[in-house]
Amino acid sequence: MIKTVWCITFYVSDLKRATRFYEKTLGLEKKYEYSSYVGFECGGVEIGLIPKPSKKPCIDPPDVEFLVENIEEFYKRLKSEGVKFVKELHDEPWGGKQATFLDPDGNVLEIVQIDWKKYFTVSAKGAPQKQKGF
Repeated sequence: MIKTVWCITFYVSDLKRATRFYEKTLGLEKKYEYSSYVGFECGGVEIGLIPKPSKKPCIDPPDVEFLVENIEEFYKRLKSEGVKFVKELHDEPWGGKQATFLDPDGNVLEIVQIDWKKYFTVSAKGAPQKQKGF
């Protein structure tokens, strides 16, 4: 069952420029910043920025993440209903478990479940700059 929208992620051509825009121009509070991801607080929904890959194709539309209670159960239910995943269920180093799929029109959607203790620990001390997933 979906609890809420957790994050909307935008792929950007210049992470530093986009970060300045979201922080200075829009006035959003920066939660954390890594070499390949910046997260902002926006009324309980995270706005994430990720650099567009330069050498490989990128899914450019925003990516909407739904926070779910039991990701394994929800993932199995979506699979049983014929949903095709572009990134299978996996663990992330920041404490999340995620899977990515497309809606019938090709919009990018994700389901995520968060180990809050690990998430806050990683957020507080920062993630290594070359860590996959960030």
